[in-house]
Amino acid sequence: MGGPSDGRTGWLPPEQYAETVLKATAFACFYFTDEDERPLQLHSVYSPAHPWQLVGGTMDPGERPWQTAVRECQEETGITPAGPPRLLATVYGLPGAEWPYSTIGCVFDGGRLTAAQIRGIAVQPEEHDEVRVLPLAAWEALMPRRDFERLSALTEARRTGTAAYVDNWDWGDD
Repeated sequence: MGGPSDGRTGWLPPEQYAETVLKATAFACFYFTDEDERPLQLHSVYSPAHPWQLVGGTMDPGERPWQTAVRECQEETGITPAGPPRLLATVYGLPGAEWPYSTIGCVFDGGRLTAAQIRGIAVQPEEHDEVRVLPLAAWEALMPRRDFERLSALTEARRTGTAAYVDNWDWGDD
């Protein structure tokens, strides 16, 4: 493991070394399905590049991933997941033209929602304008390839009980 060194003069003070390491934006979200295992997603009003999104968002300073996922879920849907946390995937993306930092995120299993729970979701109109539940295959035509690959990996992770590692969720052309 590397340490705070510039390779020439020895060790750097922590604040200088911190300026040389990877910068990343962290996020946390939930993968929900209906009782028939059809994925639920929210339609974004602000992101044409990623029109259909999982429930969740960017971590605030001082938050841990589970706290972020729960907070965002409450804000976006009115649902408060109880836990315990069950990680379905770690997602990583390289920076690109759309965003200058790498992204890394945790996707937790939100469970299966009843039809009544889904009907009761109250989206925040400044972020989302629709809740939709579809069979996995039907999502492919509605989203960028990498978003669909991530959704497919989450579906498989839940089915098998083995967490997924998705490292192709880069910022750039699809």
